[in-house]
Amino acid sequence: MATIRPPLSLKGRALRYLAGREHSRLELERKLTPHVQEGEDLPALLDYLQAQGFINEARVMESLLHQKAGRMGALRLRQQLRAKGLDAEAVEQALTELQQRPEGSELERAQALWQKRFGQTPTDANERLRQMRFLATRGFSSDAVRRAVPRLGSD
Repeated sequence: MATIRPPLSLKGRALRYLAGREHSRLELERKLTPHVQEGEDLPALLDYLQAQGFINEARVMESLLHQKAGRMGALRLRQQLRAKGLDAEAVEQALTELQQRPEGSELERAQALWQKRFGQTPTDANERLRQMRFLATRGFSSDAVRRAVPRLGSD
């Protein structure tokens, strides 16, 4: 017979989320709000977790950039970091630092993603446009997209 577990406390639920991956304060607040019971103080819990170092903006940014920088351009990365409620100035600083990393500039990342996804020069204008749209939807700048996708009949 299965044992019935008591529901997780708000703190237990928060720690479970944080054990899975880094979360920003705003993300945790959004996830925990539906589970707040009468008498529980969510802002105080979030303050405690932040004071203890469980919530850390720099780690959230570094984690997202590490996971997604190879597949996304600066526009999309900026949008995702801002959606997590991270400070706009810190986001801009992190994106500037990303350009200095060994994995390269936005153009180099766009070219690497194009090579991995397509790997061969488009055969016609429609195919080139499709490849360009693919990179654009990943948040690469229009300049990087134009330069990453080879022109017709060239390598």
